[in-house]
Amino acid sequence: MCTVTENADQQRFGGRRRDALELAVTYGLILGGCWMAQPLQRLLFWIGIAWVAAILLARRDDWENLGFGLRSSLRLLWVVGAALFLAAAAIAVAGAAHSLHGVSLSSSAGRPLWPRAGGYIVWSILQQIVLQDVVLLRLLRLVRSERWAVGIAAVLFASAHLPNPVLVPMTLLWGTMACLLFVRYRGVFSLGVAHAILGLAVALTVPNAVDHHMRVGRGYWTYHADRAGHRRGGIQE
Repeated sequence: MCTVTENADQQRFGGRRRDALELAVTYGLILGGCWMAQPLQRLLFWIGIAWVAAILLARRDDWENLGFGLRSSLRLLWVVGAALFLAAAAIAVAGAAHSLHGVSLSSSAGRPLWPRAGGYIVWSILQQIVLQDVVLLRLLRLVRSERWAVGIAAVLFASAHLPNPVLVPMTLLWGTMACLLFVRYRGVFSLGVAHAILGLAVALTVPNAVDHHMRVGRGYWTYHADRAGHRRGGIQE
């Protein structure tokens, strides 16, 4: 007959195994979405969204612990202000250096810019939910060291932006800062908005020839071929 201690050990081992499995599947879906060609890439994206939603709902974690509380996000509004300041400074420097470039007012499908910017804000918040609520929280339970959990989460976040030479170091730095802030404040929405502001600043200040329009994975390598194809088809960039 198992003792109470043995049962507790089994439950703990089962919980860690579940954390490891959920983390591995999540990261595998992310890498697949980055490196696979269409239409498989789009399919993996939606599978990944459904998977993240499913594991978060299945855990039944407290919303405050997940960083969804309004009070927690309000405590992190200063991060949004700091991101606005850094973005404004980067844009000012790029303008003075005559390296500031615009973002086209139309996408390849002829959609206006502002809905695309709004979509990027939503995408940034989703990235922070994955980084903080899926990756970081599971690593905190797996490695039992806040410093190691933050470091590993930041490295995984940055590696998902390979091989982009601009985004990898930037996401390593941001991933570290975001995880440290989340551990202290538990506010995922403000982190997502700050992420979006910094990302839009990169889009305006870093030449597309360098960061390939902020593409990662397979898209980074196919950037020039895709541009050539769009031009031959008469599609506006």
